[in-house]
Amino acid sequence: MSLQTFNYTGTFELESGKQLEGLQVGYHTYGRLNAAKDNVVWVCHALTANSDVLDWWKGFVGEGYFFNPDEHFIICANVLGSAYGTSNPLSINPSTGQPFYLDFPQFTIRDMVKAHQLLADDLGINQIDVLIGGSLGGQQALEWSIIEPSRIKQLILIASNAKHSPWGIAFNESQRLALTADQTFNNGTPDGGSAGLKAARSMALLSYRGYKAYNIKQHEDDDSKTDDYRAASYQSYQGDKLVNRFNAYSYWYLSKAMDSHHVGRNRGGLENALSQVTAQTIVIGIKSDILFPIEEQQYLFQHIPKAAYAELDSFYAHDGFLIETELLTKIVSSFIKTDVRGKIIELQKIA
Repeated sequence: MSLQTFNYTGTFELESGKQLEGLQVGYHTYGRLNAAKDNVVWVCHALTANSDVLDWWKGFVGEGYFFNPDEHFIICANVLGSAYGTSNPLSINPSTGQPFYLDFPQFTIRDMVKAHQLLADDLGINQIDVLIGGSLGGQQALEWSIIEPSRIKQLILIASNAKHSPWGIAFNESQRLALTADQTFNNGTPDGGSAGLKAARSMALLSYRGYKAYNIKQHEDDDSKTDDYRAASYQSYQGDKLVNRFNAYSYWYLSKAMDSHHVGRNRGGLENALSQVTAQTIVIGIKSDILFPIEEQQYLFQHIPKAAYAELDSFYAHDGFLIETELLTKIVSSFIKTDVRGKIIELQKIA
């Protein structure tokens, strides 16, 4: 299925009070909505991912996997600010006829959700049977389940949190410092800040994988080496990959949006906000995650009324939910097929 586009022609007001005149949302759908309209699986993607969920979540979503188009109507939409088809800093500013770049208004996770609510309305989706997201995707899914609890039946939160931590904000700010240290970031060109983006991606990878994953995957067998290490080449390669598919301006704005995540803002605090979730929920943590430590998922489990909890044991750390799809499938299938509210699901890592 190719990228589809939803165009909202009204004024889109952001949480800050600033406005966008019109809004575009790029999205993918797979499968068909059944007659009862109760087979919707809505996937919220992470920071630099996109709406083509069958591409980046192989082994979990797609033909022959747990969430498949034969049974489910699967939807994934690009977030506000994304480089993949939703209104973003490279979109044309109607007041100037030129790309927004750094004039794009700053937005929050709640604004991302509001844009997707408009898409759901346009698609006639009144109930989402399963809403799922990891990392920034989990932040979106949690927000949506608080903003509109009656629309969400089952909620799956992976490696996410109730508010972004000072630790996570510090990682993001360090990456933004790399972006702004690149003098081309202020040039007003589509490829501005590319060198900074490469450096920012290298920083981010350290938080996504961690010490053990690097020791296993980037280990050197040649003890005589004094340069050209595998780990160094890997950082450079991954940085170039992101530069070739993304842009520094979207990265800057999306990291700012992640920093804004705090479900208790103007809702009487975190616990009061989490108590408003009515969906049957499973919260999944990754034991080795240093960016979103399991304490953050345990907090969600403790304060969301109808929640279960599971831990994924993976040396891949935060990225484990994208890689350990066999174990993730076992956890999610246990949740979907049985009533596990209030329980801790214990599964061992699959060798």
